[in-house]
Amino acid sequence: MYEASGRFSVNPSVMDGRTKVVDSREAFSGRVFRVRVDTVRIEGTQGRVDVVEHVGSVAILACREPGRLVLVRQYRHPARRALWEIPAGTMEPGEEPAAAAARELAEETGFIAARVVPLYTAWVTPGFCTERMHLFLADGLTAGAQHLDADERIEVGTFTLDQAWAIAKQGDSADMKTLLALLWMSAQANGPTPPGDAS
Repeated sequence: MYEASGRFSVNPSVMDGRTKVVDSREAFSGRVFRVRVDTVRIEGTQGRVDVVEHVGSVAILACREPGRLVLVRQYRHPARRALWEIPAGTMEPGEEPAAAAARELAEETGFIAARVVPLYTAWVTPGFCTERMHLFLADGLTAGAQHLDADERIEVGTFTLDQAWAIAKQGDSADMKTLLALLWMSAQANGPTPPGDAS
């Protein structure tokens, strides 16, 4: 529900008296997320909502120099392929987003950033998941060694914006966080839309 003003509103409302969670139970608990089942009553109508509980994540637009960004390539089993993506990862419980961003960047790429600047925070899939992703810009990079988990295999590359868009158009880097980062870079370069047809 929104507080209307003209055609659009920038004031989304939170749950009010017409929306109530009447029951909630845990259905699954795993290494990365939990799933709960809520029974929700909205304006007299009751229904079931499955909710994935996620502690939150960070994604890092890491620039070695203006117009050149760092991407990592790793196998993503749900996609059944390896993808080129901006570095990212899950926050630890109680961890500040900026600290998580610096940690994930160093672990996945080996780069230490002199500066980590917040860009935006967004709900990833608010229809069923509590995850919010914090996107950061990292620059002043100093190269170092990766610190990967035993089951991680991550390739690191540096690309121009045009090269990164070419990869995305081939379908090799089609995840949402990377496309949002490329759109942000394009806007900063006074090109609010990606070069060519990015559909």
